[in-house]
Amino acid sequence: MDPILPDFEDVLAAAARIAPFAHRTPVHRSRSLDALAGAELVFKCENLQRIGAFKFRGACNAVMALDEASAARGVVTHSSGNHGAAVALAARLRGIPCHVVVPEGAVASKLAAIQAYGAVLHRCPPGTPAREAATARLRAETGATLVHPYKDRQVIAGQGTAALELLAEAGHLDALMTPLGGGGLLGGTAITARARAGDIAVFGAEPEGAADGIASLAAGHVVTDIVPETICDGLRGTLGEPNLALIQRHRVQLLPVSDAEVVAAMRLAWERLKLVIEPSSATVLAAVFRHRDHFAGRRVGLILSGGNVDLAALPWQEQNAT
Repeated sequence: MDPILPDFEDVLAAAARIAPFAHRTPVHRSRSLDALAGAELVFKCENLQRIGAFKFRGACNAVMALDEASAARGVVTHSSGNHGAAVALAARLRGIPCHVVVPEGAVASKLAAIQAYGAVLHRCPPGTPAREAATARLRAETGATLVHPYKDRQVIAGQGTAALELLAEAGHLDALMTPLGGGGLLGGTAITARARAGDIAVFGAEPEGAADGIASLAAGHVVTDIVPETICDGLRGTLGEPNLALIQRHRVQLLPVSDAEVVAAMRLAWERLKLVIEPSSATVLAAVFRHRDHFAGRRVGLILSGGNVDLAALPWQEQNAT
């Protein structure tokens, strides 16, 4: 990866590059959720993005930015689902080969989407080390370019375009929050927020069972020895070094949420917003309710990161079964 951190010019370039391909997703409101939260909540619906998640923004930007010689050799990535589908679709749009390393236990509907977009699946044991080792082998064998889920400069810049659209449409916001996994969305959002909205408070919502971001921020370096255990399958990746640097640089605060809080928020969003969101998306709404002091009386932008859910295994059905 390019060691130079992306900046706002990279985000603007990404917005122009992906405009012919990505959806400009809608912004939703709910008076009943505002009343429950004691705040004005503005939702950026990236669950309605192509492939059902914000990940298409960064993947599309990275794939479309490749020179012709690199593109001809194809792309490779590792992903539990959404990023893999995003890279697969972007590669299909450009007409180049795509390989995706997927960990055992990934959501079946997400794997089906990756295959439907024409990528070749390569399975590996769960955990970041196994994923990265398998990806390195594929790069050596194929000569494909790595499109990392959250460390790639072009990916981070592409993810920042969601906040760019939200701030343009929503008007003044006091705070802006995204989920936190590998940190590409939060890093790109922080870049955009500081450039467009100055002193806006920026937050990341992180599952307690995968709180390597909170640990890394406290330690001052990326903490890699946390084994994730959370319902939020999209947030199990280890925080990337460039994204920790962006979180530090742009004064981002990280807020923990439990899986139980996430499930409750997910169900509430389905009921009140009439939107299908996945557990990873629901972390931001869960954080608003758990950490009320940060948001009470404020106008808060929340990026709903994705809506790819296994409808045969909804979390509240599992709770009822037990």
